Amino acid sequence: MPRHPDPELEQRILEAASRLLSRGGPKAFTMRAVAKAAGTTTPTVYERYHDRDDILRALRIQTRNELFAALRRTRTLREACRQQLQFALEHPHAYEVLFDGVGQLPSLQEPWPSFNLFRERLVQCLGGTPRDHNRLMLSLWSLMHGSVMLIIRGRMEGALRTQMIHACIDAFDAIVESARRKAFAQSGPKWPSTLVLGEAEQSKANHEQMIGDGNESGRALTKRRIRR
Repeated sequence: MPRHPDPELEQRILEAASRLLSRGGPKAFTMRAVAKAAGTTTPTVYERYHDRDDILRALRIQTRNELFAALRRTRTLREACRQQLQFALEHPHAYEVLFDGVGQLPSLQEPWPSFNLFRERLVQCLGGTPRDHNRLMLSLWSLMHGSVMLIIRGRMEGALRTQMIHACIDAFDAIVESARRKAFAQSGPKWPSTLVLGEAEQSKANHEQMIGDGNESGRALTKRRIRR
């Protein structure tokens, strides 16, 4: 008898992969294990996804869309910060997949809707254009992501976990307020035109930067190439 197409199979495969990541991390995530967890065969999984990286890419896109949907329900920058922390801590493995290799292709040139939502909220709060707030956005992004990874990797629970979350939110508010008062100091070189973020296929990251302590003159800065 001919096999009937299963329109829900791809989603079942992604859900199975997500469960495996949640339970056992990357080591538990193999094509054979995904097939078994999805109730199908390994060749069938390969018919839908070329390899493990292809499944991870699909998971990354799915997680990115789910995070954006959660952030869209917020109304303020503070609420968005809290929601991003909550989402990341509720979906730790999917969140790690989302940010793995975020500064490299193909992730770099995929849509970054959540990144852009934060930038648009900064425009509403501070004026200017989204690109005007790139450096500020990286500060906030680093703060949120660093806090989340400390909690996840540090296996923080109870009161310590709660204090970490609120410390991040407090620091987030303080950074935004300093920018509102035009007291947000930026060290190092100006934002280069060769660094474009959050603009899908137009995004690009230069791999050279000027290293200095902010007090040196431009001539004293040492130019180094960042290894990819």
